[in-house]
Order: sequence, then structure tokens, then C-alpha cells
Amino acid sequence: MDVSQDHAFGVSVKNMSKHFGDFVALDAVDMHIPAGTFHALLGENGAGKSTLVKCMMGFYHKNVGSIHIDGAEQHITGPHDAHELGLGMVYQHFTLVPSMTVLENLVMNHPHIPPVINWDQERHKLEIFLGTVPFKVPLDKRTSELSAGEKQKTEILKQLYLNCRFLILDEPTSVLTPQEADEILGLIRDMANHNQLTVLMITHKFREVLAFADAVTILRRGKNVGTFSVRDLTAEEMGHMMIGAEPIRELGSRKKLTGGDIRLELRDLQINNDSGERAIKAVNLSLRGGEIVGIAGVSGNGQIELVEGLAGQRPIDGGEIFVHGTPYRGTRAEIRNHRVACLPEEPLKNACVASMSVAENLAFRHFDIWPFCQGEKWLKRSEFTRHAAERIKTYGIKTRSPAMRMSELSGGNIQRTVLARELGEPADVLITANPVFGLDFAAVADIHAQIMEARNHGTAVLLVSEDLDELLELSDRVIVISDGAFVHETSRQDADLSVIGQRMAGH
Repeated sequence: MDVSQDHAFGVSVKNMSKHFGDFVALDAVDMHIPAGTFHALLGENGAGKSTLVKCMMGFYHKNVGSIHIDGAEQHITGPHDAHELGLGMVYQHFTLVPSMTVLENLVMNHPHIPPVINWDQERHKLEIFLGTVPFKVPLDKRTSELSAGEKQKTEILKQLYLNCRFLILDEPTSVLTPQEADEILGLIRDMANHNQLTVLMITHKFREVLAFADAVTILRRGKNVGTFSVRDLTAEEMGHMMIGAEPIRELGSRKKLTGGDIRLELRDLQINNDSGERAIKAVNLSLRGGEIVGIAGVSGNGQIELVEGLAGQRPIDGGEIFVHGTPYRGTRAEIRNHRVACLPEEPLKNACVASMSVAENLAFRHFDIWPFCQGEKWLKRSEFTRHAAERIKTYGIKTRSPAMRMSELSGGNIQRTVLARELGEPADVLITANPVFGLDFAAVADIHAQIMEARNHGTAVLLVSEDLDELLELSDRVIVISDGAFVHETSRQDADLSVIGQRMAGH
């Protein structure tokens, strides 16, 4: 297989509509992606991005509309048809088999596998193929041992090895270091420039759109707002087109640090993971009031265990945690007395009871004390409702009523509800992990503004995030975590993306 002899092709979507019952997910969407171009697809959560590409790949059957490849209409009834036509998709989460080598993953991905595999012959084919593409990966390494960047390259190679010439990328850099992201997107960009590949990338990172894409299509509420040349747009213009007339909350000014007291201190902290292996390795940290310290790292380097340990959801296996100079173990009484707030990742799973009401979830911190509780047994439901109505108004939570179940709220409103509970009263320490993951543009801006507002009122904020843009926007200091250890620290002003990326990658 010689990639240089195969050419990219263009794809057009015409009048595409998709309904789920009464809900219109796509409404007469048109999109044209010329051969050999790098096209970006933007939109808020629920705008129709995933529905559109799933219709293109045959995972969903459209209600109306057509798909054209190089001008000819094609009938795609399933993913097999899409692959046969040269369409491929790389998903946000890795689909590799961890226990298998790169060679095995690539060979077993092929639709025509012989009953008995001649591995020497397959290796020879792959070595010839790898000589024609810009991606280099170690064939004999187990994928569990690969870096995030190597895994993403392997995912892309799986599609190229199937002779894919139109590649859909779904948030392809969400778990990569900046260097890995730029390298991979740069390589794909080069293939498009040489007419070897046409690319459609779903992303929320405006920087990547501006750096690598030729054009961008923006969806809003299932409709195509328009397709634009990237050189004619700014990030702010793209953001406003994504959300329409809805106002975007400004981040707010950053108050100058005044040397606040130490609120949270970690001394040689050690925490094990579920397998009993050391996930956090003797880390030390001092966090002062009125500052945000960001923890940067590739997923899986101990961040989850660190947050769970600080939130009292995981036992400490060594070292000490201090809040206000007092030993701290995350008990409910300590959390209340020291005014520690927590906004964990996946709040519906880790910070709420999905089947309980908004009012009940908002009262979790104080439901057993006056005025929510009278005596030792009687809960005052009227106080739950009054308190919830106040918080809903102050924090802009969009809900039909305080009695609505948490599971019925959107992702952004679940986050707002947890923030309303955790920051509804002054907090001395806020621990938050990937607070805006998967949220739309307006919700991200709102929650970032609330975190900055808490910082400006003197809260000490520990922000754990895999999004470097988020960390550099909010943090006063950034600490890099790699393999459970803090390996680099820098002020926001002196932050060097290349250095941070190298430390994240373990170099």
C-alpha cells in the first residue's frame, strides 16, 4: 500500500436532518469539505456535532439529506460502508487493546483477517506502510506502555492503514501535551497539504482551529450558522457565533496577591490507587488564601487520587494534610469547620445524588443543622425550598423548580448547582478538578468567572486540570504532576509551554 499514490477526496453533506422522537438534533445542515483541506467543526454541547459525524459514519441513520463524495451521492447504511468508501474516525477516548502490541492492534483492526496470521508477512506489510506516512510508532511495544501521544498516533494509523482518505477527529488532543498536540496536528496538516488526506476535526480549542484549520463550520442548536475561512475570524467571533445572543460572562480582573495565610499544606503526602500501588509519591505543597495553584498533567498521573484524598474520599497512606495549620482528614466535621469546598470531576457521579432534587442536593452541607433541621430528626422542607430558590437565582441555575431531579439538569447547570452549594457561603479552600470538562462555551466562561471571584475574595483554590489553556488563564502558579510526583513549578508570568509540556511527558 503506497499512500502517496492515493489521493484525498472531498465530502459534502446536503440538507442533513436527524430527529430523536420530537427532538431535532440536526436541522437541514449543509457542509462542504474540499479535498485536501483541514476543516474544523465547532459548537456547544448539544449543537449537533456528534450527531452530524455519526450520520456521516453510518452510526445514525439520517431522516433527511444526503452525503456526497467527490460529487457523487453515496448511501452509507453503517460504519462498514463508511470504511469501504474511505471514511474513518478517531474517537476522543482510546480504543486500543492495552495488552496487545501496536503491531497486533493494527493487524487485528483490519476487516479481512486470515484464520491463521502470518506475523512476519504482516510486519513486512506494516513496515512498508509506515515508510509512506509521517507517523512513527514502536510496533513491538504494548499499547499500555505507550505515551498518550504514541497512542493517538496509533489510533490515526489504524485508520490510515485501512486506506482512509477522509479522517474525522473527535477532540483529538484532549489528553496530549502541547508538544504532542502540535506535532500530531502538524503531521496531519502536512498530509492534507500534500492531498493525501482530508480532515474534519471536532474541537473546543480555538487555538488549534486558528493554527491548523483552513475553514470552520459552526453549529448552533442543530443548525449551521455558517462556514468561514479561518483567516477571517478571531476566537472571540467564533465563540459568539457558537452561543448566539446569550451573553458571555467576563472572567473579571485578577486582584494582586497580598501574601495571604497558608490555608492548605501537604507534607510528604502519599496516596495509593485502587490496586494498592503508590499514585501520589511524597508531594509537598503550600497554598495561600487568595491564590489559584493549578496542577497540570496528562491524565492518569495521580490527579484523581490526589483530589479524592483531599476530599476525604480516599485514605491517606503516608504524610500529612493540614488546613489552617491543623491536621486534616476530610471528615464531614472538618470540611464544615475549616470551610473546605470541593468541585470534583464528574459532579453528577461524585458530588450529587442524581435521583434527589436540586433543593436536597443544595442542602447537603447543612441539612442536619438549624435552620434545615429542627431537633435531631425533623427536616424543614420549607427551608430547603427557600434556600434553593435563593441559590438558583444567585447562581443562574436553569431548572423548572427546586424539586427537579439533578439527573434532569444539563451538565453546566449541574456544575452551577454544585458551585452554589460549595461556594454559597465563604470558603477558605476550594479543591476543583476539570471543572468545565464537556461544558459549552457560555458555561465554561461562567464557571471560570466564579472560580476567579472566589479567589479574589480570599479563597485558596487548588485547580487540577488537563487543559493547559484553562490553567494558564486562571492560575497564579502552575505545578506539573508526572507519575505521582510534582516535577516542575512556575509562576503564571514565567510559564513556558515547551517546558511544561516536556515535564508532563516525563522528560
